[in-house]
Amino acid sequence: MSAKQQVITIDDISADNAPAIYVAGGLGQFFDAVKAEVTGEVPDLTTRKGRERIASLAATVSKSKKAVETPGRDYLKRLKEMPKVVEAELRDFVTKMDNLRDTTRQPLTDWEKAEQARKDKHVDGIQAIKDLAVFEATPAAAHVAQIIADLELVEISDAWEEFLAEAAQVKDQTLAKLRALHAERAQYEAEQAELTRLRLEKEARDKKDNEDRIAREAAEQATREAEAKALRDREAESQRVRDDQAAAEKRESDLKLQAAEAERQAEQAKREKIEAEQKAERDRLQGIEDQKRAVEQARLDEKARADAAADEILRQQRERQADVAHKSKILGEAKQALIGMNISEELAKAIVLKIARGEVPNVTIQF
Repeated sequence: MSAKQQVITIDDISADNAPAIYVAGGLGQFFDAVKAEVTGEVPDLTTRKGRERIASLAATVSKSKKAVETPGRDYLKRLKEMPKVVEAELRDFVTKMDNLRDTTRQPLTDWEKAEQARKDKHVDGIQAIKDLAVFEATPAAAHVAQIIADLELVEISDAWEEFLAEAAQVKDQTLAKLRALHAERAQYEAEQAELTRLRLEKEARDKKDNEDRIAREAAEQATREAEAKALRDREAESQRVRDDQAAAEKRESDLKLQAAEAERQAEQAKREKIEAEQKAERDRLQGIEDQKRAVEQARLDEKARADAAADEILRQQRERQADVAHKSKILGEAKQALIGMNISEELAKAIVLKIARGEVPNVTIQF
């Protein structure tokens, strides 16, 4: 097949033959055909016809490119849409197959559910028998007896099917537990009833003994109170006689005491008047003496303050003199040290005084 025939076949590309064309290396034959056609001649650029030929060959390339690319792009779009179509088709297929599977298995599923429900009914029945022996709180014997009677009425027959043996065994075991519990509770309740009876009898005896004791003590208390009242009445009468006699004696004694007290008060008033006059004279003389002593003490205190002030002035003068002497000694020693360095006495004195007055930075004299 010639290159020209190959280029012409490009126009025959369609949706039907696209899957066979647009594969790895499938477009190489079209490229080779176009390349052979446009490179098979060398037009003369110096002529107008030659230049037009080159433009025509380039246009042929563009046309051939479009002839291959356009159906290829269309085919690519169909490829991109294909997953959605396949997904929808698969989803519909899977749904139908699942429904068909469930419909096919439904009889078996229904049988399994019924079988499980049948077994669960027997298991629940056996568990219900076991639960009859389980109590949240300690039951009364009468309640346990009623449960035993109800359980004995439970029929163990072929209706239990393959659970017959287990149901019979559980019923026997549960009845054994309940009967043991009933015997235990019956004995306990009988013992408690006996203890209650004995307690009530003892309480009745204790109550009667207490009532008898209270009555006896009340009678004894009444006797004691009557005897005590008679004794108090006798003592009260005796006390009244003694009180009347004592009152008469006290009145007579009080009259004597009042007379003696009046005489004593008169003598006391006389003595107190004399003592008051004497004390007033002593106080007057003592006041004169105290005033003299106060004046003398004030004079002595003033003299002592003056002496102390004079002594303080002298002390301060001595301290100042000692300080001046000490500083003069220190300044003299400093001056002599400077003179020993071949400095004149006047200059040494000026230096020392300048340092002492703080006029030389960073240099001080330690006094």
